[in-house]
Amino acid sequence: MFSQSSYRHPPLLVLILVAAYGCGEQRHDFRLLEPALEFDREIAEELVEVFEENSDHSIELVPISDDVDAALDAVESGYADLAFASNAQPFREDVTTVMPLYPTVLHILYRRGRDPTNLHTLFTGATVFAGPNGSASHQLMTAILEDRDLDENTVSFDNDPDKLPDVVVVYIPISPDRLEARLEAGEMAGEYQMMSFGSPFEIDTGSLVDRAVLLDPRLSAFVIPVGTYGDLTPNPVVTLAVDKLLVANSELPDAVVYDLINEMRRLQPGLAASHPVLFDHLSDEFDSSDSTFVLHPGAQAFTQRDAPDIYERYSGVAEVLVTLIIGLISGTYAAAQIFQRRRKNRIDAFYTDVMTVRDSITKDSSMADRETGVAKVRELQNRAFDMLVNEKVAADESFRIFITLSNDIIADLGKVSRGT
Repeated sequence: MFSQSSYRHPPLLVLILVAAYGCGEQRHDFRLLEPALEFDREIAEELVEVFEENSDHSIELVPISDDVDAALDAVESGYADLAFASNAQPFREDVTTVMPLYPTVLHILYRRGRDPTNLHTLFTGATVFAGPNGSASHQLMTAILEDRDLDENTVSFDNDPDKLPDVVVVYIPISPDRLEARLEAGEMAGEYQMMSFGSPFEIDTGSLVDRAVLLDPRLSAFVIPVGTYGDLTPNPVVTLAVDKLLVANSELPDAVVYDLINEMRRLQPGLAASHPVLFDHLSDEFDSSDSTFVLHPGAQAFTQRDAPDIYERYSGVAEVLVTLIIGLISGTYAAAQIFQRRRKNRIDAFYTDVMTVRDSITKDSSMADRETGVAKVRELQNRAFDMLVNEKVAADESFRIFITLSNDIIADLGKVSRGT
């Protein structure tokens, strides 16, 4: 039962209820745009299935709308929450990176009989399949044409899957079974070879691949090992790779994106079971500088969840400073103690000397011996005062005792010398 004070302060009650609700697990329903490429679509469908069977959250595939032309348009407009996007696509202000999913590798297949000496001879007069407009492979093909001073009058794009193009350019993950199945389905097996941009030993030596990576740091050199694609790869194939990203609208709440990444990491074994090459090394450590798009704040919060706060970050430095300060204080105190002990030892030496003078004088000593004793004691006093002025002894109780003792000895010897 609430007290009357609770009704006087309704905002406090609301805050308590909201906080209690926020502590519970919340379900999120994500709208993932259906990818245009067949292989990406298979990955998306697998992702939906894994979430459906193993998670409280859900992912729904939404088809491309007639009102949007590409995946980034769909995310930017809010038609979809999430989409797959190549890291080589142009920057969009309202599109943010959630996490990298898997690397996609450039595959260039050409019909036997064409001249693969260089890209110009390979593409001149060729019919080319490069995927749908807006795809990473199609954009790359356009960039290649511009770089080689080729135009659409020289190269003919043909996306008809029933035809046999001269060159096939696709950005797909390493997947021998799917590529071979696609070639066999199109009765293209044995008709193609895979182009390589040189030898693996030429990487980092200023080769064509190095030039491409230098001009576009989002790309990376990639070597397809011998036999990966059977007869298509009798030798190592040097090519390029780029990450496939999971992107989201920048307005998607930070907490929602954080939960999504956390759930993706939790479900990694389920994803890797069907696609071990893709998801076996799914990482939660990624740098925003490696992404075309701005990192979503929720993704940044996830990557920095184990990062030390300001106290943890500088605790090591503080411990060192405290240790140094304690050591400095201890050292200073020890040095002061040593200094004081040395000054006391000097006074102790005066004690010894003045007592020696006193003990050397007896009742039978002559007047001259007594006067000599007084002179020695006064000399010791003078030396002690000189050392006091030079701060070699301290004006402490020990010094005062020495002066008193020496004055008493002088007085006793003086009385004796006067016959009193």
